[in-house]
Amino acid sequence: MPKVTIVQVIYNSKRFIKPVFDSVYAQTFTDFEFVAVISGNEDESKEYILANYPSVKVIDPGYNIGFAKGHNLVFASSDSEFFQLVNPDLVLEPNYIEEMLKVFEDGKVGAATGKLYKFKDLRFKIEDFRENKILDTTGVVISKSGRARDRGQHEVDKGQYDAKAIVDAVSGAGAMYRRKALLETRLQRIGKSENRISDQSDQSDFSDSSEYFDEDFHSYWEDVDLTWRMANKGWKNIFVPSAIGFHGRAAGSSKKGYSDVLGFIKHHSALPERVRQLNFKNHIFMYIKNSPWFYPQFFVREFFMLIYILMFEISTLKVLPEFFKQLPRIWKKRKLIYR
Repeated sequence: MPKVTIVQVIYNSKRFIKPVFDSVYAQTFTDFEFVAVISGNEDESKEYILANYPSVKVIDPGYNIGFAKGHNLVFASSDSEFFQLVNPDLVLEPNYIEEMLKVFEDGKVGAATGKLYKFKDLRFKIEDFRENKILDTTGVVISKSGRARDRGQHEVDKGQYDAKAIVDAVSGAGAMYRRKALLETRLQRIGKSENRISDQSDQSDFSDSSEYFDEDFHSYWEDVDLTWRMANKGWKNIFVPSAIGFHGRAAGSSKKGYSDVLGFIKHHSALPERVRQLNFKNHIFMYIKNSPWFYPQFFVREFFMLIYILMFEISTLKVLPEFFKQLPRIWKKRKLIYR
């Protein structure tokens, strides 16, 4: 069996396939299999992969399966020791996987991320956007208010994040997960509405009836949710500065956050409506499931966020029926996680 399974969930990402896939096959570490899950194929991404990268295993469920369930399918069907996620718009330096694996020599490391830089357009040659030193993520930090942000995002890299570090969580863009950590923190589905935490004594195999990423999230925040859960379980999430990647990122934080109100409004208004809805719903679910306490800061932040939505993004509230439908299941997951 391969030591590493590389996973990518593709949603109409044909324009990124060549530079991203070429960077995968240029890796100095070669004991891997590459699996692509087709979540959207209007641009014929699937046909392009089959024609140009025949060694890639393609899974096509025939509908928009989402980031969470798409990856869960691969976790359930592979027996590799490690899983390396590669976003459709993430280009890796050749030693990325090799450097990531080094930190997993510590048996308590459950997940890791490299140092990812931002880029705007993959039409440029790799040599061009290697010159960009604007950071995208060096791990995720989570405050008592529930705000989770990518550490260093939008900062110029001046070496301030050149040390390996334990972080609260990691972005799924270029994350690597240990199989055992996924097994210990999975949610085992019972029917459609009931979940239980997997018995730690039963770690022999994955199951397609298990949730690793929370499928109620579909997309957005499921990566932070998973690694926050790992941290609560005693696993380490590690930032690896020697593993370098370049990430396009369709939806990130506004450059100055809450300190620039106009910039915040402009940034959020440019996001697709469904992205805003999933962002709103899932960041609350993530906090409900994983925060050890419901801190006052959480309620203050959510109050002002609701005021903002009522004033500028009322369409985001269309997600409320879905929110209240899923909320009892999310609350049950919290109780099981902390049981």
